[in-house]
Amino acid sequence: MPRTLQALRHWFAVTALLFGASLAHAAAPPAKGQAPGWYRMTLGAFEVTALSDGTVDLPVDKLLTNTTPARVQAALARAYLKAPVETSVNGYLINTGSRLVLIDAGASGLFGPTLGKLLSNLKASGYTPEQVDEIYITHMHADHVGGITSTDGKAVFPNAILRADKKEAGFWLDPATMDRSPDAMKDFFRGAMVSMKPYVDAGRFKPFDGDTELAPGIKSFATHGHTPGHVAYVVESQGQKLVVWGDLMHVAAVQFPDPSVTIQYDVDPKAAAPQRKKAYADAAAVGYYVAVAHVAFPGIGQLRRDGRGYRWLPANYSTK
Repeated sequence: MPRTLQALRHWFAVTALLFGASLAHAAAPPAKGQAPGWYRMTLGAFEVTALSDGTVDLPVDKLLTNTTPARVQAALARAYLKAPVETSVNGYLINTGSRLVLIDAGASGLFGPTLGKLLSNLKASGYTPEQVDEIYITHMHADHVGGITSTDGKAVFPNAILRADKKEAGFWLDPATMDRSPDAMKDFFRGAMVSMKPYVDAGRFKPFDGDTELAPGIKSFATHGHTPGHVAYVVESQGQKLVVWGDLMHVAAVQFPDPSVTIQYDVDPKAAAPQRKKAYADAAAVGYYVAVAHVAFPGIGQLRRDGRGYRWLPANYSTK
């Protein structure tokens, strides 16, 4: 072999080793984090924006009721999950063209450091809190109502009217009911009272009673049980429909296959279980979209009957 060819091959080999070594040395560390937590879709003439408040680890094998830890663990394993389950907390912003309506507002600082991101994600999605006209609360648990008020007690949405079922308000905002409740529940009452206070004081809390049309294309639908005044919100435009469920679902891998499963957070489990069954059955029969606070972000999809339970079909991703 000519010496020049040998030399050339030696040069290529040495260069490759040095170049490979420099690449390995220059490898970047993991960047971590996610893209801003918002997802947008159209519903007829309306725009729907899902907003992530973050995720929180839940020991669901200890929280779910009307089942056993072994059954919960088996259901999770079938979905390649295990307890604790990293659980989404989602809110939904509806732009009807004439009103901007936020349905549920996340936890702010009431549920630990991994939540409280809804406001920053709302801004990242192209809106400001000042633009929100109305806020509809499915129920007054901290991870749904905490985000309406800042940690220093001021209204986060300074121009918004706040709406919730009057049975919900009558329960969580009543000091006498709090005094009669178990100690484990008292922080739920305190969180609701602190969160609602600036809107109540300003005369901007307008409760409603059960099934009520709140805005053109948006109405409340009573689903009492998880809490005394828990409601879903039905959003309809140009023949398309989406129902915002609130806490009719907590652990998709367990409760969709077995809708009879309840959770310790249910104030009235005997009422909550049939509400879930009815909601799942109707969504599967009719085929409309549902938006769910605790299904993996963005939490929007459809249901299909699957034996005695249901299969969750996430909304197809769209850039339109």
